[in-house]
Amino acid sequence: MAEAPIRWIQGQRVQGHGVASGRDPSSPYPAGTISLQSPWFAQRGLDLSDCFAGTLNLSLAPLELRSERPDHCFERLEWTDRHPPETFRFWRVLVRQGDSAPLAGWIYQPDPDTKLHHDQPAPVVEVLAPVLPDLEPGAWISLGVDPDRLWTVDGARLRARLLEFFKFRVLAAQDSFFRDWRDPHTGALDPARLRPWLQTSWPEALALSDRDLRLCCERAWQLYGP
Repeated sequence: MAEAPIRWIQGQRVQGHGVASGRDPSSPYPAGTISLQSPWFAQRGLDLSDCFAGTLNLSLAPLELRSERPDHCFERLEWTDRHPPETFRFWRVLVRQGDSAPLAGWIYQPDPDTKLHHDQPAPVVEVLAPVLPDLEPGAWISLGVDPDRLWTVDGARLRARLLEFFKFRVLAAQDSFFRDWRDPHTGALDPARLRPWLQTSWPEALALSDRDLRLCCERAWQLYGP
């Protein structure tokens, strides 16, 4: 990380679900999910023994984090028998509280497409790091990231603008508008088919995730479709 270009992103500590650390008394994982998952990660080359066994939840609002090329990606990990396998992605970051020296940590990103419960709000980033002393709710934390792989966008603004962009096109074309972007077998909208059209029609929307694109299309269909 030291040799890579670093950009600092500020986030504010917010309350998490308490499931990662095991602090939620209603959680089916009293030991906390991080404690249960860490041995599986270690078997695959990621040692988290220097990190607190819980996530530091940081809100970047009104911005949202976008990412690619993780340092580690564990596909369909069967770490529990309580739900289907999950995919996890990790990016090495620096974590700094105030003027203190930065510590090595990780952005921890369960894939929302495989995570059944406890979704995080779009602006919230989950971080694994050593214990930060005297860390109060609402404290500001800086993350040092590789800007080529981690960056921020105004997701709410982009989603609203894309919905408006779709409006008159859906009203005019009706059920034919989304036809070319649907999977011919399932009928589900396929973002990979939509992106080439956006590249020429409104490339700004390419910053949205596949999940965002699907939700915007579904919402446009609900509002303006037949």
